Amino acid sequence: MAKKIIAVNAGPRKGWNTDTLIDEAIKGAESAGAEVQKFNLFRLEKYTGCISCFGCKKNKYKGNCIRKDGLTEVLDAIREADGLIIGSPNYLGELTASFRALYERLVFQNLTYNTETPCCNENPIPTLLIMTSNAPDTMYEELLQNYQNVFNGFVGPTEVFVSGETLQLKDYSKTDWPWFFNAEERYERHEKIFPKERKAAFEKGKELVK
Repeated sequence: MAKKIIAVNAGPRKGWNTDTLIDEAIKGAESAGAEVQKFNLFRLEKYTGCISCFGCKKNKYKGNCIRKDGLTEVLDAIREADGLIIGSPNYLGELTASFRALYERLVFQNLTYNTETPCCNENPIPTLLIMTSNAPDTMYEELLQNYQNVFNGFVGPTEVFVSGETLQLKDYSKTDWPWFFNAEERYERHEKIFPKERKAAFEKGKELVK
């Protein structure tokens, strides 16, 4: 039976950096024989982050968020998956609010508050966490290490992949940003480096299935 991989885009821009790298990872997973289901968080029905109802701490719902909204299908799919690809752009030094909403509910449902068995997740799955940013790749190492640690503990063994100094617009000349960004360097990087990152994302998606 083919492995089932869930891919989640926590960014709003279809066809841009985050979405492109996720799609490359999807292609890699599919090339290794996996079936992939993709969710775009910005296109789901209304949802929230964790509302701290503690329903997931009751024995009958253990490991299951009981909140019913736009994220329910995503959480259910991840719970039954063999792997997870999840990506988000960096907004103001953090991942998107959409990412955080899913992250809170994905992790908290598995947190037991039991020191001996702090996690009740019975299906840990390999995870690829992708972040894109207009800042350098190395700027958010501590942030991503924290996310990786939590994913390792409550979702499954996680690899982080970062694409920094990304191209934000097709034409910077229509803005007054050039004093802040070197547009020519961004164009050059997108032409020469980003294709290599796309290939790397493909390989990481492929490895996720193995």
